[in-house]
Amino acid sequence: MQVVILCGGQGTRLREETEFRPKPMVPIGDRPILWHIMKYYATFGHKDFILCLGYKGEMIKDYFRNYQWNTSDVTLQLGPTPRITYHTAHDETDWTVTLLDTGQNTQTGGRLKRSLAYVQGDTFLFTYGDGLINSDLNASITFHRQHGKIATVTAVRPPGRFGDLTLDGTSVVGFKEKPLRQLSYINGGFFVLNRRIGDYIADDATPLEREPLIRLAAEAQVAAFRHDDFWQCMDTYREWQDLNTVWAGGQAPWKRW
Repeated sequence: MQVVILCGGQGTRLREETEFRPKPMVPIGDRPILWHIMKYYATFGHKDFILCLGYKGEMIKDYFRNYQWNTSDVTLQLGPTPRITYHTAHDETDWTVTLLDTGQNTQTGGRLKRSLAYVQGDTFLFTYGDGLINSDLNASITFHRQHGKIATVTAVRPPGRFGDLTLDGTSVVGFKEKPLRQLSYINGGFFVLNRRIGDYIADDATPLEREPLIRLAAEAQVAAFRHDDFWQCMDTYREWQDLNTVWAGGQAPWKRW
């Protein structure tokens, strides 16, 4: 099944890194977070990717155009008939990557609608280029086919950010460290969609998360696939550090390869 990934935003909340490169190219370990996302989908058998580019999209194009060069040990023979020998292989030889320029200022819904020209079939996978998960992607596809709605969103409970105070009037009588997970669910950004989603997106200026999803929900066309385990977005410098720490410790929950 094809996977559409939004890669065009400016990532202003991670300006320390995104001033120099698009957020999907910010590294976790020695590979961009985009590679980790794609690698995760590939472990479930989904290796046909459509990347919706915008801000500094040429860097993503260059990365995949020179993928063999970027991921291999090489020997160069210089001279009038130069030759390159690649000494290492990679496991991504069966990936298909479509690099689609969706505009510098296009909103999320607009980028998604533009990608539909390259989507084959009625159902496809969709996500953002800045979040990681360990959800069962194929189980979400099965769930989507069973309910028959236009959209399935993976509902996640994000890590708690703040501790809780127990008050008696103005006195603090208890303190709890921040919980591992919030009690409420949010949009985790991993979707299974029917191409009819395009009918709900007006134009390039339409954010997917506003009118389209609100209208779909009002029409009972969105179902939630609940996931209570690992999920983490990379919106801030601290979250980027946390993901790198998990990866460096060899305990990354999304690493299935």
